[in-house]
Amino acid sequence: MGIGAGGVVESGGEQAVLLWLSEHRQPESRLCVFDVGSNKGQFLSMAQAVLCGSGFVVHAFEPSPITYSSLRENTEKYDNVILNNFGLGETAGSFSLYSDAPGSGLASLSKRRLDHFGLKFNHSETVQIETLNQYCESNHIQHIDLLKLDVEGHELDVLKGGRKMFAQQAVDIVTFEFGGCNIDTRSYFQDFWYLLQGTAMSFIYRITPSGYLFPITQYREAHGRFRTTNFAAAKFLLD
Repeated sequence: MGIGAGGVVESGGEQAVLLWLSEHRQPESRLCVFDVGSNKGQFLSMAQAVLCGSGFVVHAFEPSPITYSSLRENTEKYDNVILNNFGLGETAGSFSLYSDAPGSGLASLSKRRLDHFGLKFNHSETVQIETLNQYCESNHIQHIDLLKLDVEGHELDVLKGGRKMFAQQAVDIVTFEFGGCNIDTRSYFQDFWYLLQGTAMSFIYRITPSGYLFPITQYREAHGRFRTTNFAAAKFLLD
């Protein structure tokens, strides 16, 4: 049912959320998508393919200068992408980004302990972080159709940094990963559940590889399994 299937963009099921957006968008509206944790543009490329023909803009965030260089090269053919060489979090500032190698997709603001996989997080670089609230205010963004989060265990921080946007019900859908990274950041599915329940994002789903959105109507401890899984939260039913 999607547990442990969220590690690969192409097979993680997130395409279903993009398809829902494409099918339910208002013809006169221009969709606003935030790709937070763009890495080298894997999700962004999928969004371009699925939303092709729809008016939309993607705000992409990648803090690592090394990875950002690849992202810029991979997306230079698109004219609807706004690239940002910084990340989003709970507070703005300069932080260390740790990884097992330069440009790694595992890069995290936490120095993860992955000895059991034979990986050492010995590489670090200084990156810039802003908050969702600050970015939207500075860029006069009043509405986000999809906020996609893949920031290796710090998804909860991005949500906390966007409290004002959520209080204004300015975000329609959020997708986020939950898994092994959350062991290192000491954040739990329960934290996501109660934070989201405290906003208008009261419909929560587990995304399955087939694209089926499995509704989670009640919190259970079993939901917090530390295997990379994609979830969606929305202001409305995604049916």
